[in-house]
Amino acid sequence: MNFIPYGKQSITQEDIDTVVETLTSSYLTTGPKVKEFENALSNYCGAKYVLVISNGTAALHLASLVLLNKEDKVLTTPNSFLATSNAILYAQAKPIFIDIAKDGNIDLDLCEEELKKDSSIKAIYVVAFSGNLVNQTKLNYLRKTYNIKILEDNAHAVGAVYDGIKSGSCTSSDISIFSFHPVKHLTTAEGGAIATNSKEIYEKLLMLRSHGIMKTPDMKPWEYEMKDLGFNYRISDIQCALGISQLKRLPEFIDRRFEIAKIYDKAFENTIVKPLYTFDGKSSYHLYVVQVDFSKLNINKEILFNKLKEKNIGIQLHYMPINRQPYYKSLGYGNENIPNMDKYYKECFSLPMYPLLSNEEQEYVIKSLFEVLR
Repeated sequence: MNFIPYGKQSITQEDIDTVVETLTSSYLTTGPKVKEFENALSNYCGAKYVLVISNGTAALHLASLVLLNKEDKVLTTPNSFLATSNAILYAQAKPIFIDIAKDGNIDLDLCEEELKKDSSIKAIYVVAFSGNLVNQTKLNYLRKTYNIKILEDNAHAVGAVYDGIKSGSCTSSDISIFSFHPVKHLTTAEGGAIATNSKEIYEKLLMLRSHGIMKTPDMKPWEYEMKDLGFNYRISDIQCALGISQLKRLPEFIDRRFEIAKIYDKAFENTIVKPLYTFDGKSSYHLYVVQVDFSKLNINKEILFNKLKEKNIGIQLHYMPINRQPYYKSLGYGNENIPNMDKYYKECFSLPMYPLLSNEEQEYVIKSLFEVLR
């Protein structure tokens, strides 16, 4: 059996042909494919404005510069990739780590408790962990009741839906970001996007994406004005051509992830392997996460990882608690009361989940997992 990673892109000849066509066109960097991809994403997720950008971290960075001010307090989750909370630090604001709920997402009830205690909190950064959106009704309630900014980090969740609300629609948030890294639902190799329904936010983001420069129709042909300290976070036409082609295939990608999730669910019924949540049609399943109580077994997680690697299976852990990282400890973090996150970290890991995973490979993963655990 060839090596089975936890995630992998799917590139077809049509994707390749689309990229080659752009390579032989007049535009390689920022050209017509950028706007075409932005319009396609806007139509797909339902947000008024979408800005495509060099990567998901750049999306978080610019979103934070627009939403936050220096010293703002921001509630966020310890269960994410470092980029989510790092972006808060980029804006010289202060992350406050809140424990997770049983589905791996930030606990919005605990967020409300913090908001009641501290009226100086300015924002919540939620992560749709593994492709599973947080409760959108509750999120919108917090946004309106406490007059706070909401950023949805939907890097895992292109195509996810919560009670009819599509990921990226910004129905319950000010900004939503996406990532198009190869292990995500669709890829531009590296790339990301920012969605919003605010014209003011969109125009600020547009300027910050390209050096803080603005050009208006009344200027002379060679003139431009730098209005702010911006960045070169542009994305190329080549990448957007790939993104446009991949977006057309997104429904089939998600359908296949659904099939894989259902097979895993059935295999793990009444066993020592517990899915983080079972299929309900809401999550778009960037990850398939399971829990195992290793205290009841004669094996630990490190042995499990190594034994499965010997069998050519790559599982992964998403994520180590951000607040326990050395850099965050140097800032005074690390002693937060997050029992659910600590338990999650001890028990959880991610199994292979991607559209090209064959039924034979998935059966091998399941069989091998039980062999090692027993």
